[in-house]
Amino acid sequence: MKTQNIYRHMANKLPEMSKAFKKIAHYILENTTVVPFLNVAALAKKADVSEATVVRFASFLGYSGYSEMQTHMQNSIQKQLTTTERLKMTADVYNDQEQWFYNIFRDDIENIKSTIEQVDIGKFHQAVHILEEAQNIYIAANRSAAALGIFLQYYLHIILGKSEIVRSVENLSEQLYNLGEKDVVIGISFPRYTNSTIQTLAFAREKGSKTICITDSLLSPLIQHADIPLTASSQMPSFIDSFTAPLSLINALIISVGKERMDEARSRLDQMEATWDRFNVFYLRGDQS
Repeated sequence: MKTQNIYRHMANKLPEMSKAFKKIAHYILENTTVVPFLNVAALAKKADVSEATVVRFASFLGYSGYSEMQTHMQNSIQKQLTTTERLKMTADVYNDQEQWFYNIFRDDIENIKSTIEQVDIGKFHQAVHILEEAQNIYIAANRSAAALGIFLQYYLHIILGKSEIVRSVENLSEQLYNLGEKDVVIGISFPRYTNSTIQTLAFAREKGSKTICITDSLLSPLIQHADIPLTASSQMPSFIDSFTAPLSLINALIISVGKERMDEARSRLDQMEATWDRFNVFYLRGDQS
């Protein structure tokens, strides 16, 4: 069953379903491009059943839970939705004039919950360790994920003083020509995955460097090129990705590295504070221009 198309499997099981399960199945089969991005609460509301019924439905189909079923639904989509298609999906899902604002926050909360439940804490600690020991850290993050990469690089540079952004594939030769075993390359990408990030991670692996990826699931094309995969849910039925959970994961990574390198980070920050004061970088209450 796990290798079978989930929608075909669902249709074949219809005769065995209860009335409530059939309501869920019919809604899913009629909305195959929307449902893979809905959380349990949203699907339950759309199908007019309880959240517990949705969870039982996933078990009935042979999955360990809704999260696994959702992953298979996403994998069954023949192509990743274009931005235009996702824009239309936004209007279809967030169509309640009174509730759509709050539903966006609830979807972000669900992404954080899902990330916490699925995190591989052992892999997380491995990532912290190799970042501490790295000679140089390079971060590949493009398009919308660039914001996550800039945030991560900024704080790793403050703590460790040895991180930089790989701006594009065109810059690979200049920035990464001397990659070695003591270097670490982090690739950050979410659907629709960027080829440049995948290529950067693959190149780093070929050069013998340690590689970390931050992505949405173990089905991501970055996974095969990563020594340490870290996943965070980014699901949102919209034309944008939700980066709330990925940013929380990055926050945890930064804080963990900072805790392990407390003395070094404190010394570096003291020097930076003196420089910031010298150039009057930050606003001080009472200052007048």
